[in-house]
Amino acid sequence: MQSHSAPVQKITIVPRTSGALGYTMQVDEGEHNLMSKEEIENKIATLTGGRAAEEVVFGSITTGASNDIEQATKLSRAMITRFGMSEEFDMVAMETVTNQYLGGDTSLACSAQTQARIDQQVVELVKKQHEKARKILTENRQKLDELAAYLYERETITGDEFMSILNK
Repeated sequence: MQSHSAPVQKITIVPRTSGALGYTMQVDEGEHNLMSKEEIENKIATLTGGRAAEEVVFGSITTGASNDIEQATKLSRAMITRFGMSEEFDMVAMETVTNQYLGGDTSLACSAQTQARIDQQVVELVKKQHEKARKILTENRQKLDELAAYLYERETITGDEFMSILNK
């Protein structure tokens, strides 16, 4: 339901040995090396979608979204500290990546006061995208239920099947 997002290739609710209880695979079409601010924001909204669906459908939350929460937070922080996508900090690098090929450790290069402002912006960005995901799911609740029923019955859905249900 978002533009500037990679298309869905597969969704499954089959648990994996890595601890995941299922996943959604999105793959960009063609060569895609750079991401726009809108694309990253949409990715964050997508990452918050599982938790948002729990809230919309069950009015409750679980630990199931823990990896998505980590990824959304990491992406949000990178937007602000490394990619120059913050109005307040503009193109100032607040964080540097060391040992890029050995795990990519990062270190902040700013004062404690600035770190607190960065934390606040990260929270605001993730919250905004989480609310966007909740709104999209609420407005499309019937499609959400149809897709959930399909997944419950078949456990896995292809991108084409997903789009067919979504566009009907």
